[in-house]
Amino acid sequence: MASLKRLSILGVSTLLTVAAVSIVMAQTGTGGASPMYDVKTETTITGTVESVDTDTGAGGRGCCAGGTHLMVKTDKETHAVHVGPTAYLAEKGITLAKGDTLEILGSRVTMDGASVVIARQIKKGDNTWTLRDASGRPLWSGRGR
Repeated sequence: MASLKRLSILGVSTLLTVAAVSIVMAQTGTGGASPMYDVKTETTITGTVESVDTDTGAGGRGCCAGGTHLMVKTDKETHAVHVGPTAYLAEKGITLAKGDTLEILGSRVTMDGASVVIARQIKKGDNTWTLRDASGRPLWSGRGR
């Protein structure tokens, strides 16, 4: 009887672990397109970088990686732009600095009550960097590298 009880507890624990991993993968975009990226709200903005913010995370390229965020001033307004994990940008040789003129293709979404652009592609001079595939799936998620 004790063996059956242990087996039941092990089964429930395994099921809960699988469910938790599935939820995390859905939130981070590793199982498909990012849940925040919406191809229906894609827009292109052209402007000058006013600031570059690098959040520090646990490192790496997954859900806990530090991210790079920009404030980009266009003729009409200033946009908050979410670029991607800082480690991924460094790995790909993507450098962004205050004063850079960029053309950014991305999805305009609302995060925490604020309008932001999630970058899919960035052009700077003769360089074009693709960060997400056409459906919005991050290239750092393991596919398309």
